[in-house]
Amino acid sequence: MRFQILDIVPYVQNPVTGRLVSPAERLDQTVEFARRAERLGFDAFAVGERHAGHFLSSSPTVLLGAIAAVTSTIRLQTGVTVLSVLDPVRVAEDYATIDQLSRGRLELTIGKGNEAAQFPLFGLEVDDQWELLADRYALLRRLWRETDVDWEATPYTRAQRGTTTLPRPYAGAPRVWHGSATTLASAALAARWGDPLFSANAIQPLRNYAVLVQHYRDERARHGHDPRFAYVGAGAGALFIADTTQQARELYGPVYEALVAATNVPGNNSPFRDIDHAIAEGPALVGSPQQVIDKIGRFHEALGHDLQSISLPTTLPVEQQVELVERFAAEVAPVARREFPSTLWGPGDPYALRPAVSGGVEADAAATVEAASASASGSASARRVAVAAGAVR
Repeated sequence: MRFQILDIVPYVQNPVTGRLVSPAERLDQTVEFARRAERLGFDAFAVGERHAGHFLSSSPTVLLGAIAAVTSTIRLQTGVTVLSVLDPVRVAEDYATIDQLSRGRLELTIGKGNEAAQFPLFGLEVDDQWELLADRYALLRRLWRETDVDWEATPYTRAQRGTTTLPRPYAGAPRVWHGSATTLASAALAARWGDPLFSANAIQPLRNYAVLVQHYRDERARHGHDPRFAYVGAGAGALFIADTTQQARELYGPVYEALVAATNVPGNNSPFRDIDHAIAEGPALVGSPQQVIDKIGRFHEALGHDLQSISLPTTLPVEQQVELVERFAAEVAPVARREFPSTLWGPGDPYALRPAVSGGVEADAAATVEAASASASGSASARRVAVAAGAVR
């Protein structure tokens, strides 16, 4: 299993203490946690995108550019890029720039977003959200893979005549994941293109997300895509680790319950209203290190995922957040890596060679896939040895 930290950069006060940092400090924290995640051995760091509500993540490209400048090995992701409200040409340009700055460390996660209020801000209709996403992604794919692109206008995209976006991606088109939270549509779109799926696994009961993931796998097989590359990522509720479950619930419970009580946003309301319910049946990673490991194991049993995303309780003082992420890296991640091995970003993954830090070179996507496929044909025992030795992260 691989691990990432996701920060959608919520900007809310601690509901118990009333503490609220400045916007500048909050953004600095995001960049600093990306640096810390790299030092602690996390595989990726993701920045969200929100255009409605109390968030500071309206410009993830700026944040990822800052992170690219202060890191050198960790992969950079989004969670999600709200492609349904964005211009595909601008997305191609902006994220290819980050891909160049990071020497091929970018992987995009796209989605329609779960904030209905964002669509009027961009002069769009919420009823068109799925068509907007599908059409704009089809164009983005071509812009990253072709030059002199001709594209006929649709109700959701402008016509393009001989369009070549610059800069080009660093070493072939970056991999694109599809975020899926509430419906089968995003899972079906990922399956159609043979892309990986990122299940939110953050608010609803686990069984609901398992349905989305199974639909993805069924549809992906129906479209004839190689099952070896059916990678799945999964989110989680907030992380809070303590020596015992009782200590964790006493320390974090009041904050969790006050935040949930204050949330009244369609699509973002958790059915897990108290900390005990969230620990027992919800997606929150709250408890002792072993309890967190066991819950990730339950996620994996239901989803079969390769990438586990964690989110920090950002209303807490940054010193507490540092302690939490350090404990996760030291006490949880090593066990989960051993128990749930994956080829993601390792032998057998077509995109493992993209970043320069992993031996990638300037090459087209086909050459990258061919090289990784050759690696995948190696012996299973050799791959197991690589995982056991910690060579695959």
